[in-house]
Amino acid sequence: MEALARTLEAPRKRAAVAAEIALLGVGTVGGALLQRIDRLHGVVPALRVVHVANSRSAIRDADGLEPSQARDHLLHAAGAAHVVGKTVATSSGVNPLGTFDGSTPAIVIDATGNESVAAFHADWLAQGVHVVTASKLGQGVSLARWQAIQSACRAGRTRYGDAATVGAGLPLLRSLRALRDGGDAITGIAGVLSGSMAWLFGAYDGLRPFSGFVRQARDAGYTEPDPREDLSGEDVRRKLLILARAAGFALEAEDVVVDSLVPKPLATCTLGDVDASLGVLDGPLRDRFQQAYKHGEKLRHVARLDVVDGRVRARVGVESLPADHPLAAGQGTDNRVAIHCDRYDAQPLVIQGPGAGAGVTAAALLDDVLRIVRGED
Repeated sequence: MEALARTLEAPRKRAAVAAEIALLGVGTVGGALLQRIDRLHGVVPALRVVHVANSRSAIRDADGLEPSQARDHLLHAAGAAHVVGKTVATSSGVNPLGTFDGSTPAIVIDATGNESVAAFHADWLAQGVHVVTASKLGQGVSLARWQAIQSACRAGRTRYGDAATVGAGLPLLRSLRALRDGGDAITGIAGVLSGSMAWLFGAYDGLRPFSGFVRQARDAGYTEPDPREDLSGEDVRRKLLILARAAGFALEAEDVVVDSLVPKPLATCTLGDVDASLGVLDGPLRDRFQQAYKHGEKLRHVARLDVVDGRVRARVGVESLPADHPLAAGQGTDNRVAIHCDRYDAQPLVIQGPGAGAGVTAAALLDDVLRIVRGED
């Protein structure tokens, strides 16, 4: 057993560093990512974590942090500048460029969902630092920011890993880009892109109040702590914009029509009053469910892009779909997307799988990191 242990540990000692990593955000996704990196720690391709930060502090070590300990060290730093072993903890961790030594590829992983961090993406890319992210605030907001990121990748000869931004790593963006590269014109995209909304409309039976399902989804962690963020459709708008732009359509945010489920009384109340106000959803959703049920259909929260006579129409909202529709199936928090293009015209290409969760999102981030390290498309 001792000889076997030495054999298994040997690659850790021999492996060269393939990339230096700065991880911004150590919540559930960032923590899961550190666990995954730890399982690869020291094996080919070796990833050296040199910077880890949250909104309060950062820890840095040019010699490399232990991924299994980095999160605990950061949380204990609590914003005060001090040394943890050889590791310096500081309060300014948003921009980690000074940590990289320049001898190996540098990758910033943004697991924050923070606007101030997303604003740096193009700058980092232009300076030769690759960016991997689950944040939709880079490519899913203004068209100008999306264009800046594309230009920065060309200028810095860098890569932008975005598989985790839509579908938590499902091969959606990669498939759209591959279809375009193969000469296909995308003519339609339709999908259930929110894991929380997929669960809500899969579970809602039209008998019990919809508000009760919203509370259940919130308590299970499917929605944001403020479920209005999910019910408004704004998160799905960003996802549809990312897909649309990958498909070759330069849409602005206002080009996507969003039918929010949040009525004014619920939209304007304080966060503390949200729970008591959720009942305003019950009547309208019960009526919509009954109408769908009469026609043998199912309610689903759908993001849709269609090209009609050369014009692009995009919208997000609840639709009543035939029971055998490609988007009416699926379970739990699964995302399900149908893509129409030249080769998939009469019958769409359908991609389905878990679209939410720390584990699958962390795996998608790491997959993008490894593709960058290996030089894969």
